[in-house]
Amino acid sequence: MADATLCTFRSSDGYVWYYRSSLPVGRPIGRIVFLHGIRSHGGWYTRSCAKFAAAGFEVYFLERRGCGLNTSRRGDAPNFRRLFDDVSEFLLNLRQEKAWLPIHLAGISWGGKLAAGLPYRKPGLIDSLVMVCPGLCPKIAAPFLQRAAVTRARLRDPTQLFPIPLNDPDYFTSSPEWQQFVDDDRFGLRRATARFLFSSVSLDMYLKRAIKRVTVPTLMLLAGQDRVIDNVRTRKLFLNFPAKSRTIIDYPNAHHTLEFEPDGHPFVHDLVLWLSHHQ
Repeated sequence: MADATLCTFRSSDGYVWYYRSSLPVGRPIGRIVFLHGIRSHGGWYTRSCAKFAAAGFEVYFLERRGCGLNTSRRGDAPNFRRLFDDVSEFLLNLRQEKAWLPIHLAGISWGGKLAAGLPYRKPGLIDSLVMVCPGLCPKIAAPFLQRAAVTRARLRDPTQLFPIPLNDPDYFTSSPEWQQFVDDDRFGLRRATARFLFSSVSLDMYLKRAIKRVTVPTLMLLAGQDRVIDNVRTRKLFLNFPAKSRTIIDYPNAHHTLEFEPDGHPFVHDLVLWLSHHQ
């Protein structure tokens, strides 16, 4: 297995964004396409991507436009539907080669919202859905005055930047080493535009309808010590997914970013095992 390769993809509106690909040695058994959270990017997840590739999967970690390595229009997106289209266009392009390979879409944290909404926006593109500590029901929200300012700026100055509500590394992990990593990370998103933040709220409303179209096998991983996600509400919402196969795996002692748990944490093994039964 080679190290991850950095690639670019041009969306239909002309925006060029990065993704990382990690390919297995020999014949692949499936494809996993990852979507990251509001603050993170693919560089946070190199350990697990290498392990998924070693298990036989083609792994593609998409960098959301305006995030991570994508410096153009930093922290911005026209709307959430454009973000859906970025993902769906990538998946359609992926399907053009080795169409027999199943595609598993995995959304992490905020990316879980995009992953859950995609089957409604673009049905038939994925074979299963994985949500890792998904941001469907967050505990954290911006202060009221900031939310009011975002609403005003959405019309007057939609590209005005505001702090995202997850700038404390303690939200992601209890590990001092990884907290320092998050704090020092120059590619992590710390501010987003009024347009993006308002669109995130609009996406929440869209998901109330969209989750009713999630019929593919679905797995959700939850961290018991999560300070970002309301696990009780998230679990309740998950029970409304119409998927015939729904699985929840809890990690009682884990924190929000499973990637930052000690090496040897079972989430990679559990995910590979689940995927092997849903190929």
